[in-house]
Amino acid sequence: MKTRHRNPWTHRYAPAAVLCALSGFAAAATPLASSTGSDAAAYARMAPLDDYLMEPGAETALARSAAPAAISAKATILTLKPQGYTTAVFGTNGFTCLVERSWMSPFNSPEFWNPKLRGPVCYNPEASSSILAYTLRRTELVLAGHSREKMLEEVRAALAHNELPSPKPGAMSFMMSKDQYLSDNGGHWHSHLMFHVPKVPAASWGANFPGSPVMLDDREVPEETIFMVTVAHWSDGTEAP
Repeated sequence: MKTRHRNPWTHRYAPAAVLCALSGFAAAATPLASSTGSDAAAYARMAPLDDYLMEPGAETALARSAAPAAISAKATILTLKPQGYTTAVFGTNGFTCLVERSWMSPFNSPEFWNPKLRGPVCYNPEASSSILAYTLRRTELVLAGHSREKMLEEVRAALAHNELPSPKPGAMSFMMSKDQYLSDNGGHWHSHLMFHVPKVPAASWGANFPGSPVMLDDREVPEETIFMVTVAHWSDGTEAP
């Protein structure tokens, strides 16, 4: 990566890139910040599942905060249950909002199992019918008890067998929540948009060049390339750093 701060999600750099899961972390990406060896040890394995769950009403509100109300008010809302993501609200505009957890970080993230991470994201219709599948597949593997290494192996196999869709043209997502928590070091990080494309080099979008507003996380994310652009306001219209 070029010189930049790395905000741990996932998630988720200045210039930095977010994945964030997300996929966003979620992707996001999630933005990931640099972490110490002690951070890595603290999150060496998955915490109890209850630590990743939220009260349904609070999760719905946090998911909606990923995008301006004019978009998220009519979006489908997914919330995480012990059996996986379920539909809490059926929307009408083709957008899908949810809160990604830490396992949507890049597979080499030291905070991959950090139960505090929350990445509210709203996928547009094209991302909802392509990128969302990555979040659901990763979550399915987590709830089945797979290790991080096994998850990466299975995601790569799914891609090789065309079991996961390529990002559709025009796929993008909003991560504009002032209440997002994308890393222990970076906290809320920046309000930003993510653009999801099949794997391509950073230079193809002019990402990570001095003066360019386009950022790319060049760590291991096998499903896609995520370009990120920060924006000046949070989803509620207040000024963002």
